[in-house]
Amino acid sequence: MKPYPINLGYRMPAEWERHAATWLTWPHNVDTWPDMLTSVEKEMVSIVMALSETEVVRVNVLNKAHEDHVSRLLHKRVAPGTIIFHQLATNDSWCRDCGAIFLTSSNQEHPLLSLNFKYNAWGGKYPPYNLDQGVAEFMARTLLIPEFLSKMYLEGGAVDVNGAGTLITTLECLLKRNPEMSQIEIEQELKNTFGVKKVIWLGKGLEGDDTDGHIDQLARFVSQNRVVISSEENTKDYNYLPLIKSQEILANAKLADGTGIEIVELPMPDPIYYQNSRLPASYANFYIANELVIMPAFGCPQDAIAREILSECFMDRNVISVDCRSILVGLGAVHCLTQQVPSIG
Repeated sequence: MKPYPINLGYRMPAEWERHAATWLTWPHNVDTWPDMLTSVEKEMVSIVMALSETEVVRVNVLNKAHEDHVSRLLHKRVAPGTIIFHQLATNDSWCRDCGAIFLTSSNQEHPLLSLNFKYNAWGGKYPPYNLDQGVAEFMARTLLIPEFLSKMYLEGGAVDVNGAGTLITTLECLLKRNPEMSQIEIEQELKNTFGVKKVIWLGKGLEGDDTDGHIDQLARFVSQNRVVISSEENTKDYNYLPLIKSQEILANAKLADGTGIEIVELPMPDPIYYQNSRLPASYANFYIANELVIMPAFGCPQDAIAREILSECFMDRNVISVDCRSILVGLGAVHCLTQQVPSIG
């Protein structure tokens, strides 16, 4: 077996560290968004418009016809020369979860490394997923960088790092995804693979979250020692107790350097339903780009409150909100659709 990334000096940078690009897959699956692709694409155009102002955007499209379609949607709406299309057949559009995760090091020959985890569409929930199993390899091959193939099942939305040795995740997700491994074994694998020294385990995810508790719906690092966490005020809401428990865990946790964590509460939006099922709406599903933060909005009063809180967390970036109510029907939002490619310059 190849040496683990940690043994080669690699680490996963924090999302706020400089990007060379943002990578995404253009929405196309009608089963994910029944009768809603037009409105989903409008929201996606808003996301890409914002991203193109601050960095290169790499976009996976199905084929030449799909590329022409997306090009027409983006025509005169994005900064010139900022969009790079890649023709790649995919099952769905959740690039964060099935795509590569990138690490960096001071290695002059290979400063960038791609992590390729096993992928089975969140525990086999949405077959077929065979095409998405090849997205990570495609991304590494396109960038001409080496890969590390992990033995674990893991999606990118399941982990978050502070870039200084600490990773947060949830027990619900990773234990379900890897039932043959113990928590101790998974933790050691996370440390070795992501180049971290400390793993903080939260508990359960949000109601309606088909990912079994991805961390990018619950809690996110906004600096090396500060975490924003989703917070529900309604004591009768399903999410109230699990979120309280996660906040208690964070309050008692220590970072890799032994210091405590500053916690900032991020309100939950009003419950949103589709076909009588609750959707996993969360402001924690924001994406940190080079000069801005893109926050999902859901058409309720908490949108403005969440934007103000994130603006205070990211004083060096403009926080913009994008209506994601159509995208949310696919059970994800901005962060789920994007994957950062770290800058090595």
